Amino acid sequence: MNRASFVLLVTVGLLTICLPLVAHHGTNISYDRSKPVTMQGTVTEFRFANPHPQLFVDVKDSSGNVTNWGCEIAANPYQLILSGWTKQRSTNELKAGTVVTITVAPSRAGTNAALLIKVVNEKGQELLATPPDGQQ
Repeated sequence: MNRASFVLLVTVGLLTICLPLVAHHGTNISYDRSKPVTMQGTVTEFRFANPHPQLFVDVKDSSGNVTNWGCEIAANPYQLILSGWTKQRSTNELKAGTVVTITVAPSRAGTNAALLIKVVNEKGQELLATPPDGQQ
């Protein structure tokens, strides 16, 4: 095997290994931040889990039909902890049955999945928010 073939083989091997590492964060591909949607609903579940916590909210439309929205939080649990959130706090403030107003970046696929931008409780207190640029 000559040197050029060896370099080519190593380069292809490294690209094969490294490309999947870049693929994990496709947030801006999956969600449309340019069309935020605000809805009121009732929390059904909050998952304080890796890699991203999730909030599930039942939203009733004008016809009375209920849709459960799955909202991904851009931050990971550690980032939430640094901003004052704990598993206990999320259990208390976002427990099932809590009425909230959520602002989300909807799925580009048209499903009931979304990126959570903001959560406000019935008292008007902002509980969670994602910075406008999506960075934590």
